[in-house]
Amino acid sequence: MNLEKLVEAFAQHAAAQTDAIWRGDAKTGNKHAKQVNAAFDKLCAHGNPGRDALAALFAHPRMDVRVKAAAFLLRHRTEEAKAVLNEAARGEGLVSFAASEALKRWEEGTWALDPG
Repeated sequence: MNLEKLVEAFAQHAAAQTDAIWRGDAKTGNKHAKQVNAAFDKLCAHGNPGRDALAALFAHPRMDVRVKAAAFLLRHRTEEAKAVLNEAARGEGLVSFAASEALKRWEEGTWALDPG
């Protein structure tokens, strides 16, 4: 699977996870979360080019997808990821909360989505 398809899979599953959570369907949400993680792992198998490909989602139309990508890329693309998360954290709702939590974990030094 090429990088573009992996990024597309990450975005689709991130959006589907959010949609499932909004419906109160944790089982489906967890299934999509596993697929998000699988897509990220496959991207990381390509090293930094895989991580760089995921950064294209910083401009995705859905904020939840932007936030998910930024949270995963905090170590690799720190300043860009923090900018995406800070913008989202200024809003309200679940996605804004997730963005602020990712930033908090980063500042605390407990963030570990992509240890490198």
